[in-house]
Amino acid sequence: MSEEAGSRAPAEPCDLRLGEAVERAQRGDEEAFAEAYRTVYPGLLGYVRGLVGADAEDVAAEAWLEIARDLGRFRGDGAGFRGWTATIARHRALDHLRRERSRPRPAPVEQDLLDLPAAVDTAGEALESLSTEQALALVKSLPRDQAEAVLLRVVVGLDGPTAARVLGKRPGAVRSAAHRGLKRLARELKGRAR
Repeated sequence: MSEEAGSRAPAEPCDLRLGEAVERAQRGDEEAFAEAYRTVYPGLLGYVRGLVGADAEDVAAEAWLEIARDLGRFRGDGAGFRGWTATIARHRALDHLRRERSRPRPAPVEQDLLDLPAAVDTAGEALESLSTEQALALVKSLPRDQAEAVLLRVVVGLDGPTAARVLGKRPGAVRSAAHRGLKRLARELKGRAR
């Protein structure tokens, strides 16, 4: 039976542990909440970074505050929790992008001041983030539907039906967009390697 017909693949061990952690967190177990955060947040941050760029940490933190506030309302398993958190993060990212479009842009001199490096800027941090930034820049070069599908499937680790619910599309459309996006990325990487 296909995913679109409603069958679900067996839960991954990571999602089983996540589901258990979420249940314990809903009962007030702070350690379980921290475990759920450590499991979900890195992928969520990568997804948000692909949508909003440099403001990703602020947007992801805002999303996580909403997730923490509404955790008691969540119903579902580990995979469902990943989808629920991705939906919240997507909404916060889209809100952020709308606010950015409505703000006045700084003058060039102001922008130069805003672009000054932070006080703590080690070479190690720069090298560590370089490959991630390059990968996300490649993903951002894709058409939006493909970029979001790739980010949700690959970075966040959602299955097709869950990614489809986050995006409000059919699972087949999300699978197709992710496939087209990954093929396009592969061609781009092959072209750069020459």
